[in-house]
Amino acid sequence: MRIFGHYIRRRVLMLAAAELLVAYLCLYLVLSLPPFQPEALSLLDPELMAATLIVLVVLTLAGLYESDYLATRSIPRSLLRLVPAILVVGGVLLAYGAIVPAALFSPTAVGGGVLLLLTGLVAERTLWCNFSEADAFKRRVLVLGTGSRACAIETIHPDKPPEDLPYRVLGYIATDGEKDCPLGHGYPLQLGPDASLLDLAREYRAHEIVVAIRNRRGNLPIRQLLECKLNGVAVTDLSSFFEREQQRVQLDSLNASWLIFGEGFRQHWTRSAVKRTFDVLASATLLLATLPVMLATALAVKLESRGPVFYWQTRVGLGNVPFEVCKFRSMREDAEMDGVARWAVSDDDRITRVGRIIRKLRIDELPQVINVFEGSMSFVGPRPERPMFVEQLTEEIPYFPARHTIRPGITGWAQVRYPYGASVEDARQKLQYDLYYVKNHTLFLDILILFETVKVVLFGRGAR
Repeated sequence: MRIFGHYIRRRVLMLAAAELLVAYLCLYLVLSLPPFQPEALSLLDPELMAATLIVLVVLTLAGLYESDYLATRSIPRSLLRLVPAILVVGGVLLAYGAIVPAALFSPTAVGGGVLLLLTGLVAERTLWCNFSEADAFKRRVLVLGTGSRACAIETIHPDKPPEDLPYRVLGYIATDGEKDCPLGHGYPLQLGPDASLLDLAREYRAHEIVVAIRNRRGNLPIRQLLECKLNGVAVTDLSSFFEREQQRVQLDSLNASWLIFGEGFRQHWTRSAVKRTFDVLASATLLLATLPVMLATALAVKLESRGPVFYWQTRVGLGNVPFEVCKFRSMREDAEMDGVARWAVSDDDRITRVGRIIRKLRIDELPQVINVFEGSMSFVGPRPERPMFVEQLTEEIPYFPARHTIRPGITGWAQVRYPYGASVEDARQKLQYDLYYVKNHTLFLDILILFETVKVVLFGRGAR
């Protein structure tokens, strides 16, 4: 499902809605018991509604809606994060009750609410794991094409078997102009001159037809595809399918016409104004919230090794214009004394002890709020690269300059979706996420990325 330009899986939305309802019912039931608030409680009580939203936010920050947790269908594994998350909710409600004496949530009510929440959510997740992976809930897909690009549909997630994918491939349809057949899938369905694509879709009860023909000139059944679309069968280009399922723009299936004529990549002044306002407000909030951490980090950097606290480095920004980015120094002062730029690698001996900690927690990026205030960076956007790396990657990776059509960011979609990159191949993989952000960036996606960034910091993923 597409919400404000961003693709979110229906099953994730359904699970979040179900748990929002379970949380509301559990809290309402606890507060309705005679020892607590038997008379004053309303169905739409603001404190009850706020507490329910807090449950959803904490579950999201705990990573309980991530695809790897949903795919495991393992309740014991979910409990490793579900229990601490509910305890955090209890702590927040206790703190609120201590600040506001007349609050609905007394310590006894919070204790009962935590127990009932945990019981209700475990029961709901158990039912979800048993029913959500059934074929009846999966999107049924027919693939028009039999080449290597068509076969890639079932290998989008190499770590998942076909039965764990959120869709089911019903078959591959070969047109007259195609010669190759998908390996491992048997003989493809044949679309001859007398065959009807709509009849085939109805026979297999397909929800969607994915067009994966490499050479479309004279080989694309336009009339039949239009007939399918007019009769309620979705028709999707392969690039759009990959974008929806992977939440990135896959370079291997990309062509310039899709970028030019497809949706997205709109740079409008209203969007820029909203983004700039968000940047200033978010950066000011971050600066105020992390000022004690930044002061402690500056002192630790200064005490551990000689050299400046801050490190200024030339990066490439909007419109390929170089600028100086500010970070806490995490390496020795002589890390690049020979003047040669190097990728950061695991266990890099140039990184100091303090530097290793602040990199792991992403604290070294905090001084970049200075760049956001001055306008050379955005709060959310593609990470800026060094000029020598940009020159190399532009030559080796197609469409790499497209990431410079918006301001770079302190955090970004690639940073929360892909581990730290230290090679050309890593840069290629991250570009696919950057292109997705450039194509679909909205305030809604920026807020989601902030949530994901908090999770990255909490669980220490992706840093070197």
